[in-house]
Amino acid sequence: MDFLLILTYAAICIGIFKLFRIPVNAISLLTATLGGVFLIGFLLLGMNYNHPFSSNGRFYYYTTPIVPAVSGIVVEAPVHEASKVKAGDVLFRIDPTRYQAAVDQKKAALAEAEQSVKQLTAARESAEARLSQAKADADRTRQAYERVEKMGPGSAGGGAVSQQEIDTKRGLYLAAEASASAAEAETVRARLAETSQIDGINTTVARLQAELEGAQYDLDQTIVRAPSNGTVEQTFLREGMMATAMPLRPVMVFRHDEEPVFGAAFLQNSAQRLIPGSHAEIAFPAVPGRIFQAKVLRVQEAIAQGQLQPSGSLVDPETIKGPGRVIVALQIEDPDLASYRIVPGTSGVVAVYTEHFHHLAVMRKVLIRMNSWMNYLFSDGH
Repeated sequence: MDFLLILTYAAICIGIFKLFRIPVNAISLLTATLGGVFLIGFLLLGMNYNHPFSSNGRFYYYTTPIVPAVSGIVVEAPVHEASKVKAGDVLFRIDPTRYQAAVDQKKAALAEAEQSVKQLTAARESAEARLSQAKADADRTRQAYERVEKMGPGSAGGGAVSQQEIDTKRGLYLAAEASASAAEAETVRARLAETSQIDGINTTVARLQAELEGAQYDLDQTIVRAPSNGTVEQTFLREGMMATAMPLRPVMVFRHDEEPVFGAAFLQNSAQRLIPGSHAEIAFPAVPGRIFQAKVLRVQEAIAQGQLQPSGSLVDPETIKGPGRVIVALQIEDPDLASYRIVPGTSGVVAVYTEHFHHLAVMRKVLIRMNSWMNYLFSDGH
C-alpha cells in the first residue's frame, strides 16, 4: 500500500506539474516531496489507528485431555484417531479384576457388619436380662442379711444367729451388689454399642458403606466414556498398554462438537478502536481471494502478560516477556463460510473498521484484499 500510495502521489504531482507548467527546480521538488511525506504519513497513521489490522487471527476450539481416574492395563480400546463418538460412548476399558475384588471384599465386610448389628442387639438384651437377674439376687441377699442381722447377738432376737453367719450373709449381699453394678455397666456398654449411629445407621456399617461406594466408584472408572459428543483427535492407546491416572499423562485428546471461536490478537496501540459491534473483515489462507464479513463480538478485558498467580517468589518483571496483545473475539456473519473447508485451527488476518475517519477504511479494504490475493502464491512443492 505504501508503494501504491507513492506511485499515485507521484502520478498526481507529475500531472499537476505538467498541467500548471510548474518549473522543476529544487524548491518545487522539495515542496512536492515534503507534501507527499506528510500526506502519505497522515493517511497511513490514520488508517492504522482507526481501522486496526491483525495478522494473528485463528479459529480456536475446545479439547479435553482424557486421563483415566484409575490405573491399569487396557483390555479394550475400540476408538481410534478421528473417531466420531457420542456422550457416554466407551473410549477404552481398563482391566477391572482388582477393582472388582475390592468391591467384593467391601460387600462381604458390610454384610458381616450388618450381621454384627443384630448381634449387638442380642448382646444388649442378654446384658439387660443379666442385670435384672443380678438386681433380683442383690435384693434377695439384702433381705436375707437384714433378717439375720435382727436375730444376731445383742438384738431383740436374743442372739439366735451367730455373728459369723451374719458376716457371711453380709458378704453375700455385698457380692451381689457388686455383681449388679457390673451387670449395669455391661448393659450400658451394650446399649452404647448398639446405639452408636450416624444418621440412623451403625457407625461401622456407615464406614463400610462409604468404603464400598469408593470401591464401586473405582470399578466404574475402569470404563472411560466420552464426556460429550465429539471427535477423538489423537490416540496412540492400544490393548495391553498401561493407562496411568496422572494428569500430566493423558492417553488421548478429545475435541468437543462445539462451534470454534475466531479470535485475533491486536497490538495495544489499537485498543481504543476495538469496539464490540464494529464491522470486520477476515481473509483466510485456506480460501485465497475471498473476504468474509464479520463483527467484533467481545474484547477481552485483560492481557495474559499481566496476570499474577500465587507462588513462593516475588514477582520479577524481567520474566514478563513482550508487551502483550489485546484479544478480540469475532463472529463471522458471512453465510458462504459453510461452503468452504475451513477446519478448526485455521489462521487468518483481520481488519476492523470503525466510524472514525471512515473514508480511510477504503485503504484498509484494499490492503486486506491484496493480502487475500497473495494467498494464491506459495512456495511449497516448487
